[in-house]
Amino acid sequence: MRNISYKRIYQSQEYLSPLGTVRYRALFGGYSLSIDNTVFAMVAEGDLYLRVCEQSAPYRVNHPTSLLTLQKRGRPVLLNYYRVDDALWGDRKTLLHLSSFSLQAAQQEKVRRGGVKRLKDLPNITFHLEMLLMEVGIRTEEELRTLGAELAWLKIREKKRYLSVRLLYALEGAIAGMHEARLGVQRRQQLTDWFNKLPELSND
Repeated sequence: MRNISYKRIYQSQEYLSPLGTVRYRALFGGYSLSIDNTVFAMVAEGDLYLRVCEQSAPYRVNHPTSLLTLQKRGRPVLLNYYRVDDALWGDRKTLLHLSSFSLQAAQQEKVRRGGVKRLKDLPNITFHLEMLLMEVGIRTEEELRTLGAELAWLKIREKKRYLSVRLLYALEGAIAGMHEARLGVQRRQQLTDWFNKLPELSND
């Protein structure tokens, strides 16, 4: 599977070269693709996934594809990256266009958050929580954002077994750039439902 992913990475570097030098590195079981240190795409199991953004919404409505799913402790976790299918690979102009949207959105968000130097500078992230995140390999805002609140929570639980849903809200708020109390009702309910469906921890 690694060879298939490398093949897709090299193909992505070729097709997307007009946007700049595309670099890759291993990240959360797949590979992140970045230009000028800004992650805008992922490669997993031989497929390319572009970052979801508002500008790509019209295309995705007419050409729906799956979101990137990572497995953690046997549970699927969705990330905001959509799959590039064979039809899109066959349309290099549109692929480049959509990739530029993903890159621009990632760059704009990076600029908006340019003042954040450490995880603890994010809303809801205390020094203790920052240390926990770093212990499980999440050291930057970008890594936290790419992973998502649910998967980050599960990684922390590998170190600290009993965690509350409140921590899940805190992580989501940090990613969204707001205090946990300001999370929307719908998103809070999604997180609550996800938390309530988690299997019970074993006693061993």
